[in-house]
Amino acid sequence: MTQKIALITGASRGLGAGLAEALCHTHHIVAVARTTGALEDLDDRIQALGGQATLAPMDVTNADAMAQLCRSIYDRWGALDIWAHSAVHAAPLSPAQFIDAKDWDKSVNCNVTATGRLITYVAPLLGETGTALFFDDPRAGQKFFGAYGATKAAQIALAQSWATETENTGPRVRILAPRPLATANRARFFPGEDRNDLIDPREEAKRLLKTF
Repeated sequence: MTQKIALITGASRGLGAGLAEALCHTHHIVAVARTTGALEDLDDRIQALGGQATLAPMDVTNADAMAQLCRSIYDRWGALDIWAHSAVHAAPLSPAQFIDAKDWDKSVNCNVTATGRLITYVAPLLGETGTALFFDDPRAGQKFFGAYGATKAAQIALAQSWATETENTGPRVRILAPRPLATANRARFFPGEDRNDLIDPREEAKRLLKTF
């Protein structure tokens, strides 16, 4: 296969959608997210840009579904060139002592457990020459960010270990730092913030892709 393939987990909106649109000029996009309607809207935008996408409406915490997806990628294309992991559960802000148990479980399952599992699934597809992208959001230790901050920090720590381990062998693992984005998650975290100062995710995606 000569066609480049990019897997975007968390592709339906925000930075993930921006990455899919930015990469579709040079890659066939495999777009993963839970929301079918948002994925279909993304597909329309990708087609309007002259690109193509395969839509995978599934939850990254579903181990069987993700294993089947990775097997299907191998059967169809044989490998991946890029994996951009932007899927995240952003639990509501809460004092640590009042974190809802369901929100904690969702945060751990999505931000930590699913990431660790996906690395084992995707690494063979990336091989020695592919690239994995993770996106930092350092909130650990900030008040009311207990569930999100702790699990996002664990995700990035895992990616940092993988990056160090594969420095000489590949795949390339890069941890990028997005600027403040005009996304729904940020609006939930910072209600009333002046959104004129925030960056459009599509523009930030283009900038980030030039940095690795």
